[in-house]
Amino acid sequence: MTLIKDTEVDGRRVDVRIAGGLVAEIGPRLSRQAGEEVLDAAGGALLPGLTDHHLHLHALAAAATSVRCGPPTVRDVTQLATALNTARGDEHGWVRGTGYVETVAGELNTAALDGLHAQRPVRVQHRGGALWVVNTRAADALGLGRADHPGVERDATGAPTGRIWRADGWLRGRLPSASPPDLTDAGQALLGLGVTAVTDATPDLDTTALHALASATRTGALPQRLHLLGVPLDIPAPPGVTSGPYKIVIADSGLPDLDDLTTRVRTAHAVGRGVAAHCLTREALVLLLAALDDAGAHPDDRIEHAALVPQELVPELARRRLRVVTQPGFLADRGDEYLRHVPATDHPDLYRARSLLNAGIPLALSSDAPYGPLDPWAVIAAAVHRRTPDTQVAGPAERLAPADALNAYLAPPDNPGGPPRRVQQARAADLVLLAEPLATVLAAPSADTVRIAWIAGKPANPA
Repeated sequence: MTLIKDTEVDGRRVDVRIAGGLVAEIGPRLSRQAGEEVLDAAGGALLPGLTDHHLHLHALAAAATSVRCGPPTVRDVTQLATALNTARGDEHGWVRGTGYVETVAGELNTAALDGLHAQRPVRVQHRGGALWVVNTRAADALGLGRADHPGVERDATGAPTGRIWRADGWLRGRLPSASPPDLTDAGQALLGLGVTAVTDATPDLDTTALHALASATRTGALPQRLHLLGVPLDIPAPPGVTSGPYKIVIADSGLPDLDDLTTRVRTAHAVGRGVAAHCLTREALVLLLAALDDAGAHPDDRIEHAALVPQELVPELARRRLRVVTQPGFLADRGDEYLRHVPATDHPDLYRARSLLNAGIPLALSSDAPYGPLDPWAVIAAAVHRRTPDTQVAGPAERLAPADALNAYLAPPDNPGGPPRRVQQARAADLVLLAEPLATVLAAPSADTVRIAWIAGKPANPA
């Protein structure tokens, strides 16, 4: 049992007792009970633990042991060559790179990677997560010349370029056997940020990945409550985790046929699951809306990213009662590139937030880690200020009030954009204690203010 003294809850200074995994009592000047640990909050705010509504756990863990191939670590071709040549390979000798962007060395293909590092098999992931590029040694090991996967890009002669689009499952089946990465460090990093629940948005999870994720929650390697979008439609979620809407990627690199997309949506609805549709472009969004018109709606249908939403489509999202899970952290991370490469007439449509809330669209924030910044407080700041790395403001009309940005992290995993959870008696003690009152924290959101988190009443990191 824990007694938290002098904490701020919904603007009031109170004491809070945690017992039996629940918030057992809230009130002024509660008396310590026998054997109870006492924690002086000194006026710091007590909140429900935050939920990251869209990330990729195994990719996040793998990124921690991969060589960085993009800014800020690597900024030019010389630095990229050095990074690959000095990288530590895995137990099979493969080099795994992440975070690449074309400003470093242009458009990568097999020949370009061979020129940087040809001695070992190399695979480099683009920062957006949809593209892998391999050198000749890796291409030969993967049998790329014989591959029939639609994501294997080929030149005019039919030869593979070494660029492989949206084929993570296919790649995993051809890479040397390896266990899924350990999630302990990822779980601890999330706890240090005050995150007590996560939604893994990786599509089409295979049996190995599903059991590894469930095992991580069972053993405590991943202490967060776990919600999955990638559980196949024909099997239940493993014990200890929950299943959300079915993830469908509407890839901007190759839009699906409308009839095929409609069938996938209808199939998910038929087994009682909504869809979580990855939509980065205007075209993907229009295609999704057309499919939903044909297939019908489900209350759990949601849009992932919504990176570009034309104003005229905002009422259409509201009419269909769609939720949006978006990542304004990308504006702080790479907003200058968006402003350079996206037509100026589309700048107001980038990562909308305020206009969605004003239209009554449920809105949740998330990281998309490792492809976007993991820190929820940095994402909250990005939603409030919308400043790019060069301090330009991307879409000032889409700024959120600090409290609205925080609330977009406080809904439960199964109701993103729903009413924010509150610290209430008899509710699960999934909590985060901040070092300052809430108004002070929201004036300058920072992970440095996170003091301690609890999951089901268990303290997850030391005060």
